[in-house]
Amino acid sequence: MAIIYAELHKLAESHLRRAQYAGTLQPTVIVHEVYLRLVAHDLPDWQSRTHFFGIASRLMRQIVVDHARARAAVKRGGGQTPLELNEALKYSDANAESVVALDDALQALATTDERKARILELRYFGGLTVEETAETVGISVATTVREARYAQAWLRREMQSSRGGDKP
Repeated sequence: MAIIYAELHKLAESHLRRAQYAGTLQPTVIVHEVYLRLVAHDLPDWQSRTHFFGIASRLMRQIVVDHARARAAVKRGGGQTPLELNEALKYSDANAESVVALDDALQALATTDERKARILELRYFGGLTVEETAETVGISVATTVREARYAQAWLRREMQSSRGGDKP
């Protein structure tokens, strides 16, 4: 358990560092919440290490989005400026609504192509490498790269049209 905890903590740290999360979110809080969510449900049969960490990364994404939704609910109102996809991934309390919009767009993508949404989720929210993502999803690295590019373009267009802005 100590080894898993340490690896989850590293995953949360790298995820927060890479995405430049700010505010009240801390890696330890995320890891503890992931643990609570894992033990609250029937645990699936883990197929591999990457399968476990893929599920953990999905839970981490849900935690970040839940936090963003709570912050956005407090700050709802006008004045939202258009953000690029990479900017939306940089969570802070100031752009909580953008994180929520990104999650909504990912959910919309999942209704049309669940695999592409899963690839983006693992890559950007989970911090998995292209190779780890390919292994988790069960496809080749080339397919993973190609589908990630398509999904990114789709998300940019979706977020742009939902904001009514000109900038992707």
